[in-house]
Amino acid sequence: MKNLTLSADARLIEEGRRYAREHHTTLNALVRSFLERLVVGGEDNWVGVCFREMDAAKGNSAGRVWTREELYRD
Repeated sequence: MKNLTLSADARLIEEGRRYAREHHTTLNALVRSFLERLVVGGEDNWVGVCFREMDAAKGNSAGRVWTREELYRD
C-alpha cells in the first residue's frame, strides 16, 4: 500500500479524528474508505452519485473568481 500526504485545516483534522474515535476507526481508514467508495463504487454509491451530479451541474459563476480565503473563512 502506498502513502498519500494530504493538507487540511487543523480544526477539520481534529474533528475528523474525533469522529473516527467515536466510530472506532482511524482518520486514515475513513479517508481511505471515502476515496475507495468515490472511485470504485457502483451506481448505488451515493458519494459517487453526488460527485457525478455536481460534475454535470450547469453552474454559472458569471465570471466570479473566489480567493482561497473567501472559500475557507469561518
